[in-house]
Amino acid sequence: MKIGLIAGGGQFPLLFAKKAAQKGIKVAAAGFVSETDPALAETVDAFQWLYLGQVSRLVKFFRHHGIHQAVMLGTIHKTAIFKDIRPDFKALAFILKTGRSHDNTILTSFADLMQNQGINIRPSTFLLPELLSPPGCWTRRSMDKAEQQDASQGWQLAKAVGKLDIGQCIVISNGTVLAVEAIDGTDATIRRGGHLARGNGCVVVKLSKPQQDLRFDLPAAGCDTIRTMAASGATALVLEACRSLAFDREQMIALADEHNISITALTDDDLP
Repeated sequence: MKIGLIAGGGQFPLLFAKKAAQKGIKVAAAGFVSETDPALAETVDAFQWLYLGQVSRLVKFFRHHGIHQAVMLGTIHKTAIFKDIRPDFKALAFILKTGRSHDNTILTSFADLMQNQGINIRPSTFLLPELLSPPGCWTRRSMDKAEQQDASQGWQLAKAVGKLDIGQCIVISNGTVLAVEAIDGTDATIRRGGHLARGNGCVVVKLSKPQQDLRFDLPAAGCDTIRTMAASGATALVLEACRSLAFDREQMIALADEHNISITALTDDDLP
């Protein structure tokens, strides 16, 4: 079996490549300059560096290696759209046809483009379902009543913001939204919210968008999320069960317990 890997930054592409190797699956990976960890090149069967926008080169690379299915994993910093981008004719035609810049629209349309080139985009977690967030409270401390109220309100607001395809994270305290994720990403959103909370604590809610294409761009959290929360005075993290990713979950929980931070994964049915 062969599979293509369109790899952004972070550890997800590396975890996928290692799991694929364990299962005897050959991986042809395309990484992006300034985004992808160079270590990935040492863990896959074939590797190609690309700049954002080099769609024709990506398709040619996959065809050369007989790839008919692929996954899209890892992060692309949104500010990268202002640098290290070299759109080819296929990319420009795609941009003109898509006509929108929202994350989910672009990713789903790009998956359709790849499908038209004979390359089926598979769910990012099909080899690593253990990364999906299990439901329930993970930490020693569960949310107190005030945090539960903020979590419930924040959940509804995060879904509303997500419906507009703006971001996946909201920071809320005592019923007041302190920060909404934009192009700066989750960690910056937590820091902005924590600064405005002024030491009074706040809840971080990170959810998938209602229209989320579950093949890619699932909301993710890990140890860096907890470190940022601890430094910012955030006291609780709420994730969406089975529709978000948790990296290094055991270490993440231990770090949260160390800082008395609560982590809870919920579904719509868990809310009052």
